[in-house]
Amino acid sequence: MNISPAVAQSQSQARAQAQAQAQTTATTASNGASSLISSDFETFLRMMTTQARYQDPLEPMDSSEYAAQLAQFSMVEQQVQTNDLLQSLSAALQTATATQTSVGALSGWIGMEALSYAPAHFDGTPVTIAPNPLTAADTAYLVVYDANGTEVQRQSIPVSPDAVQWHGVAGLNGSTFPEGNYTFEIESFQQGELLLAERAQTYGRVTEARIEEGRTILILEGGLAVLADDVTGLREPV
Repeated sequence: MNISPAVAQSQSQARAQAQAQAQTTATTASNGASSLISSDFETFLRMMTTQARYQDPLEPMDSSEYAAQLAQFSMVEQQVQTNDLLQSLSAALQTATATQTSVGALSGWIGMEALSYAPAHFDGTPVTIAPNPLTAADTAYLVVYDANGTEVQRQSIPVSPDAVQWHGVAGLNGSTFPEGNYTFEIESFQQGELLLAERAQTYGRVTEARIEEGRTILILEGGLAVLADDVTGLREPV
């Protein structure tokens, strides 16, 4: 079989180009992201097919060169997969460490009294309320609601942000309100006109703390739940 010099030169150039492209693909893949391995490998195979198609039939490429290139690319693929595994293990370790740190931090909430707008649990012990009546008011009232939202008591308090104690004593007979969860509002009046009625903050003892969907949830006495982000104050039990 006779091949003209021009054809032989063209085949030689094509073979050299295919070999260079295959070598470049294998080298570049070692630095690429693992998500590109599949597409790079397909490109590598296409280049090798092209290389085989345009090789000089009188001087065929040594099969050992194919084996060497395949082995090189296989090593690159395995290295990338190993790197992915190491990254996954590192991420899992960081997550476990963060979780342990978060769980350790949760223990600091237990037993503390958290200030929030959540209802307060009354069990005969006075409830500490942090009122915030308007400074423009001349009269302020503490309004108490039971768990059903029914108003059960209304009493005058100073127009001051100082904390007040609700003892849960009803009327002149001195009877105590039943144990349960109560909500408190502060009504601010000026010359008999209601200016503002808003929820008052109360202190509740934290009995449990847990993490759900990345958020810290505190369980107060009476089974009341409040987000840690909604807590505006914290104190030792009094």
